[in-house]
Amino acid sequence: MEIRTTESATRVDDARLVEILANPGFGTHFTDHMLTVEWTPDADWHAARIEPYGPLSLDPATAVLHYAQETFEGMKAYRHQDGSIWLFRPEANAERMRRSSQRLAFPELPVEDFVGAVEALVRADQRWVPPGDGEKSLYLRPFMFASEVFLGVRPAQHVTFMVIASPAGAYFKGGVKPVTLWLTEEYTRAGRGGMGAAKTGGNYASSLVAQQEAIAQGCDQVVFLDAQEGNYVEELGGMNLYFVFRDGHIVTPETGTILEGITRASIIELAGKLGHQVEERKFSIGEWRDGIASGDIVEVFACGTAAVVTPVGTVLSKDGQIAAPESTDLTMRIRQALVDIQFGRADDTFGWMRRVV
Repeated sequence: MEIRTTESATRVDDARLVEILANPGFGTHFTDHMLTVEWTPDADWHAARIEPYGPLSLDPATAVLHYAQETFEGMKAYRHQDGSIWLFRPEANAERMRRSSQRLAFPELPVEDFVGAVEALVRADQRWVPPGDGEKSLYLRPFMFASEVFLGVRPAQHVTFMVIASPAGAYFKGGVKPVTLWLTEEYTRAGRGGMGAAKTGGNYASSLVAQQEAIAQGCDQVVFLDAQEGNYVEELGGMNLYFVFRDGHIVTPETGTILEGITRASIIELAGKLGHQVEERKFSIGEWRDGIASGDIVEVFACGTAAVVTPVGTVLSKDGQIAAPESTDLTMRIRQALVDIQFGRADDTFGWMRRVV
């Protein structure tokens, strides 16, 4: 894919950039450029370009504003100690966006074009990739939306794919600590045949009222049960779950109605290399409650792109609580092993990292 580049004439100056990268936060500062590619049935994917970062001009009848035909990805670029810049499993993000596109009736952006687009923006804005100390990185947000101006209900005939980037600080500023969860029994994330396995904004929008409820109960995150029986654990508002048993084996809820996380898939491989068998199966809230009570479940953790891996503590619900597990040892070992690979402090024996600069 040929990408035309127009350099920004109003780049953030070096002194201000140093200030931003010292304390970037998350999703509040954006790089100097953005990447755009368009699709129509006649021209296929075309007009790939990198331009100065700035607002979009959308007609009020733009289809995405009415029918939420939209997908996105979340990934990071990491600066290693020698100054080189790397992506973590970008092909996996590209494949997941292809699956999301299928579910949202979008055209599929080829994997090589997705990866090439992300790499091109990282190269253009490489000065925005912070040093890796304190787990800082450059967060990348590829996204696709129905940009056709049309109010009819059908798959869009004009689609726009974009990539923007934002420097990100460590998810846990005061160090990693167990998160407290609220078990929602009123709201569900997705049902059989729904869009739970697609990374689309509607899935996150549907989680917000339950997350709001969790915060009101003094919790950090919300955990959802399945829509059919209200019995099986699915995922958090934005993270997948793992349960570590005393005998060393690990269980994670099976996918189908939940998002297939890139971090989730990586942990399955990493845990196996560390000698822990990982099962993907249905896991009931009763098994969680009984496993903690009996001591059979010794650790619970969640994972996602932003937090990487975080231990799970107490679960609160209208019916009482599930106590915090007794340990976080394996959780923290897995977390450290994964972070060390991402930041180049350990050998990448899995072939997950891809050098950009």
